[in-house]
Amino acid sequence: MTIHKEGYKSIAIGVFIFAIINLVSFYFVSFHLPWLSWVIFFLTLGLLLFLISFFRVPARKLTVDDRQVVCPADGKVVVIEETFDEEYFKDKRIQVSIFMSPANVHQNRNPVSGTVIYNQYHNGKYLVAWHPKSSTENERHSVVIKNNKGDVLVKQIAGALAKRIVNYLEIGQTVKQSDEMGFIKFGSRVDVLLPPGTKISVKLNQVVQGGVTVLAEW
Repeated sequence: MTIHKEGYKSIAIGVFIFAIINLVSFYFVSFHLPWLSWVIFFLTLGLLLFLISFFRVPARKLTVDDRQVVCPADGKVVVIEETFDEEYFKDKRIQVSIFMSPANVHQNRNPVSGTVIYNQYHNGKYLVAWHPKSSTENERHSVVIKNNKGDVLVKQIAGALAKRIVNYLEIGQTVKQSDEMGFIKFGSRVDVLLPPGTKISVKLNQVVQGGVTVLAEW
């Protein structure tokens, strides 16, 4: 397991705050209320460890198969439905949405190999990630990857807690399936829009792993 580069600054700030709080606790609280000082220590330590775990990147055997579409994110499948895409395709698509809780790994990966033909950031609201309108009204970053089997649109969507979306892709870039595409801080959602007729391999409420679980098959 490694720590994602997006976490270096946040973790450094977390360590600094942890140190200050416990130094103050040691000098001003521990002599009169030692039990309270220990409570503060373990509480702040737990929060620091949670912060570190949020930016973890576990070692995994990634899925790479041209006949398959892999999940771009860890989390739980909350939507599988036919929808009309007004952003790029202007036609019907199959939408699969994955909700990412703060406890999930938040690195996002390319669902297919291909060429990036669309890359657009959209400013927006911060509705809870499971809200039906979060796909179209929340802050989000959309990418379309052109694949020889079919074009795939991936939306990184901010939620009530997620205030920063990072996307590393550029138009014209050739990308490899399961390689990193970006990162979302502190819980959110990722939508995948697939061509009609695509065979979906996941079920509602299924827990999936980014870059590992097969989302669909061509």
